[in-house]
Order: sequence, then structure tokens, then C-alpha cells
Amino acid sequence: MEVIFGVIFHFVGGFASGSFYIPYKKVKGWAWESYWIIGGLFSWLIVPPLAAWLTIPRFSEIISATNGSILLLTYFFGLLWGIGGLTYGLGVRYLGVSLGSTIILGLCAVFGALIPSVYYNIVPQEGKDSFTDIATSHWGQMVLLGLAVCILGLIICGKAGTLKEKELAAGKADVADNKDYRFGLGITVAIISGVLSACFNFGIEAGKVMADEANAAWQALHPGQGNFLYQNNVVYIIILWGGLTTNFIWCMILNARNKTFGNYTDGSKPLLKNYIFSALAGTTWFLQFFFYGMGESRLGNGASSWILHMAFIILIANVWGLVLNEWKGVSKKATNTVIAGIATIILSVLIVGYGNSLKTKAAEQKTVSQNIK
Repeated sequence: MEVIFGVIFHFVGGFASGSFYIPYKKVKGWAWESYWIIGGLFSWLIVPPLAAWLTIPRFSEIISATNGSILLLTYFFGLLWGIGGLTYGLGVRYLGVSLGSTIILGLCAVFGALIPSVYYNIVPQEGKDSFTDIATSHWGQMVLLGLAVCILGLIICGKAGTLKEKELAAGKADVADNKDYRFGLGITVAIISGVLSACFNFGIEAGKVMADEANAAWQALHPGQGNFLYQNNVVYIIILWGGLTTNFIWCMILNARNKTFGNYTDGSKPLLKNYIFSALAGTTWFLQFFFYGMGESRLGNGASSWILHMAFIILIANVWGLVLNEWKGVSKKATNTVIAGIATIILSVLIVGYGNSLKTKAAEQKTVSQNIK
């Protein structure tokens, strides 16, 4: 049951992340940097402490009592992740929601899932799965298989993207629905984003002591009720400060360079509507990690949780790409290719979920045998 709830939470989080860019498409007359930073203020500054306040009593005391070096490292990973988040927006802009999200999040899944486990091989920590633990156990091998299948799905979707680019260049596809499509620039920023976006997972690991403190305080009040669903909400505050720093500086530079500061007050544009849709996009974005933390608290394994989360986002983003006609006018071959990629990613989710169920069963059997002894 824990695994089922964990997968459901990750699906909800994946749906939020795969859908967050949709409200931005309703913003009219604003430059990209203007609506991106307004949404970001909600994503990284306003909503995270509000979520922590609603779910974690005295969360500010946990932060103030945490070692400064831990806070700094968590913030540093947030800075790096912020660059990944910034280039994520550009990748989606130039490649579309489906292809951009697929490439970025596929890379993010690989780096975010495997690098922490390699680190735990070097610096073992109780309760953390090292790469050796994953590679030498049946459940871990299923998780790695799911990751490999996810990468295959990524490659298939990437192939669909190259087919689409060729058809756009040849005038065979609907250019009106793909006016910002630029494969060369898009693939460059997508690769940068995919690698650096994985730093969010590193930030969660770096700030885990804060989550553990929140979890311990909750369990003291609710003995025998499992892990605290919202324990990671306190960690997100520090990580997202780093993300805000990076994105705010860059967007202000773009506002100055492009002379777009007037976007925020230009009465000839639908200001209220633009602010509302930007705020909605930013809040929806944060919900992905709100539910990610809930899913991880149930699955209890960072690597498989991260893979599931990324796979669900890729899946939802690709479905949105079809709904928004990003593949309108392309050949049946290109459309069928991206659908095949989506199906492959769905398969990867099922495999990772099965791997998690095997881990849960193995842990239960170990507990039973220890009680018998």
C-alpha cells in the first residue's frame, strides 16, 4: 500500500511539473523574462515557506538550528539547479513542451538518480542506497532496468524531434504552431538544463538533516505512523532560495538588455490576467516537489523516487505536446515515433514501480526474520 501511495504522489507531482508551463501560454504581450520571473517569485519565494508553515510546526527553528555549512551546500546546489531551471524554460521555448521536457528530464533522471548513489558508495550513510546496493539487489536491478528503458524512450522521442525539425525545414509541417522551434539552440540549452537540474536532488540530499529533524519531531508526536509526508518542505526553502538568486539575476539582466521592465506596469497589456497566469504557473511548478516529498516519504528510496518523478513529468509533458498541437502537420511517422517514446516511458514507470515493490517486500521479510530470531 505504501508503494501504491508513493507512485500516486509521484504521478500528481509529475502532472504538476509537466503542466506548469501551460498557463504561461496565456500570458499576452510580455517578454519571456518578465513572465518567467513573476512565476518564479511564486515558485521559489512565496509558496515554499507558506507550504512549510502549513505543514511543519516551527520550521524556521529547524533552519536556524542547522549547521551553516549544510545550509550553504544546500543553497549552492540550489544555485546550480537554478541555472538548470532557467535553461529548462528556454529549452521548452525552443523545442516545445514535449521534446524539450523529454530531453531535459531524461538527462535529469539519469544524473539525479545515479550520482547520489555513487556518492554513498564513497561516503556510506545509514538508510541510503549506494550504487552497489542498487546494482547487486534484485529490486535495484529492476530500478536500473527501468532507468535504461526510460533512456530508450528519451532516444525515441529525440528521434521524433529530429524528424519534426526536418519537416519544418522542408515546409511540410505547420510552422505557425512551431514559430519558436530552434533545434540547434534548443538542444544545447536542454543538455545544460538536464545536467544541472539534477542538482535539485543533490540539494535534497545535502539538506536531509533538516528533513530528518522535521520527521523526528513529527514521529515523536505520532509514534508508529511511519515517515512524515511533508518532511522535505523545510529543505525546499533553502534550495529554492538558490534557484531564485540565479533566475532573478538573469531575468533582470534580460529586462535591462531588452528594455522590458515596462511589461510589469504597461496598462495596454492585460496586466491582471498576466500576473494571475504567471502566479498560477509558478504555484503549479512548486506542487511537483510538494508531492515529490510525499512520494519519497512513502517509497523511502531517493534513486527510484527520482526516476519515477522524472518519468511521470516526461510522460505528462509529451501528452500536453500532443494536446497543444506541437506535432500538428508533421508526418504520421514523426507522430507515431513520439507516441512510441511515450509508451516506452510508461513502461519504464511500471518497471521502476515493480522494483520498489520488490524492495518493500524484501524489507518486510527481513523485519519478520529478525523478529523470529
